[in-house]
Amino acid sequence: MRRVIVPAAAILVTFTTAPPVQAEPQQKVPVAEGYGGAVATVDLDASRAALAVLRKGGNAMDAAVAAGAVLGVTEPYSAGLAGGGFLVYYDAHRRKVYTLDGRETAPAAMTALTLEGLNFDEAVTSGLSAGIPGTVAQWELGLRRFGTLSLKQALKPAIEVASRGFTVDQTFYDQTAANAARFKDITSTAKLYLPNGAPPPVGSTFRNPELAATYRELGKRGVSWLYGGRLGQEIVATVKNPPVTPGSTRNVRPGLMEVADLTAYRALLREPTRVDYNGLQVYGMAPPSSGGSTVGEALNILEASPKVGLHEYLEASRLAFADRGKYVGDIPGVPLAELLSDGFAKERSCLIGDRAMAHPAAPGSPDGDYAGCPAPAGASPEVASEGPETTHLVVADRWGNVVAYNLTIESTGGNGIVVPGRGVMLNNELTDFSFGPAPGDPNLPGPGKRPRSSMAPTLVFDHGRPVLAVGSPGGSTIITTVLQILVNRYEFGMDLPAALAAPRATQRNTAQTQAEPAFLAAHQAELEALGHQFAPNPEIGAATGLEFLGHGRIQAAAEPTRRGGGSALVVQPMR
Repeated sequence: MRRVIVPAAAILVTFTTAPPVQAEPQQKVPVAEGYGGAVATVDLDASRAALAVLRKGGNAMDAAVAAGAVLGVTEPYSAGLAGGGFLVYYDAHRRKVYTLDGRETAPAAMTALTLEGLNFDEAVTSGLSAGIPGTVAQWELGLRRFGTLSLKQALKPAIEVASRGFTVDQTFYDQTAANAARFKDITSTAKLYLPNGAPPPVGSTFRNPELAATYRELGKRGVSWLYGGRLGQEIVATVKNPPVTPGSTRNVRPGLMEVADLTAYRALLREPTRVDYNGLQVYGMAPPSSGGSTVGEALNILEASPKVGLHEYLEASRLAFADRGKYVGDIPGVPLAELLSDGFAKERSCLIGDRAMAHPAAPGSPDGDYAGCPAPAGASPEVASEGPETTHLVVADRWGNVVAYNLTIESTGGNGIVVPGRGVMLNNELTDFSFGPAPGDPNLPGPGKRPRSSMAPTLVFDHGRPVLAVGSPGGSTIITTVLQILVNRYEFGMDLPAALAAPRATQRNTAQTQAEPAFLAAHQAELEALGHQFAPNPEIGAATGLEFLGHGRIQAAAEPTRRGGGSALVVQPMR
């Protein structure tokens, strides 16, 4: 194992974390420690739902679906039943890692030229951006294969929260206000999220009885109600004829979705990615997610480097993103084994010198011939625009099953269109495709394709036993957030709460590295002296994680402040 080198500047910032809780809190706390299972989400209602399932004998998959459904109520601009996601699951009985792909798909009528000539703003608030939802199929697959609850049972906590309401916090208000202009242009959205023509005030109670009724009917009728049934027909009608407010000047383009697209949709079980990193085994999502491949490649590059500091972290990420742009998408023949091979990592790591590389870094050649330090292979596509939202949760149960789960509707507020009478916000996932024209781009749209994602739910093992689960929202910054947390934990020696709370920087093969103010205050001068260039970003990611501390003890960790702070709970708190 390579000797860990911790730059002095990497430990200058002091982090404070909450002490282990003694009972279930009435307010969100970011850290909890105890036994019998644990959960961390961005939202107290969602964490409570998962905890209640665990306490009643449900397992980690049951709890993850219940929490995910609640997040569709309380985090409706980030997740929902009309979205999609990726889930990594460790089955303790089988001692095996599974991944569930619930990524949205493009309609059969979509081609590589569908988005050509549009910019992101033109495409996002439209029926054209809505992908075929995958979340409900993913929930059904997860519960059927690994859970103990029915979908109807798993939806009960979400129905309760949607019916009784939740307290509007500053984050919900700010997100609503930021989207108010486009929400006003859709009648169904304005009716739900702009009562009296304005965002609901902080401290008020927000209810979504239409969503409660939708969840109730979904539990009663089953997933076919969405995938070809009445709910699916209503979604298609909304996509093809968006309910634009009379007098609005916004060009809300109709979409291409058909009921047949919903009928054809399937959530998929896929093989996880795996890299062996400093004696640990790191599992993640394979394509069409780029999370597992890009995090894994960057970790391999760091392991092949003679030292690891913040400079090396940024350069490894830069190189991995160059390869992501060139090779990864929902296409046949992604060279995944070579991208994650030790030989390729050594070839890439030899490009890391004492100064930042010139922009942009070019992709390598994952061809199996890794001798010396060859010249890079051609140009790398620029990073496409990805919505900064999404949400992530982690759950573990008393039997040792573990879930890391990213779910999303892409941008904050998805495509801005609520299905009339259903309380459901549609996604804008198809804007994750490259808009073209870009011959050879692996992420061009096509019929039935799944847009490339950056979601990176991650499980870490030590000799076959789970030791860590982590993930984050944040568009393409998800990858760097997960990578930086792992580097903080296993290279810089931080505990999980400190690794998660530490100030972040994200290098995605861009001219400037985006960084949070605290990171810039601590590290900008030293890294600029090495040739790095920076741009401020007020907030990167909103991670959640679990660490298994031995003898059945679990530590759950969420953000102390980002996105309003998160909620960590354990079944049996330490006393």
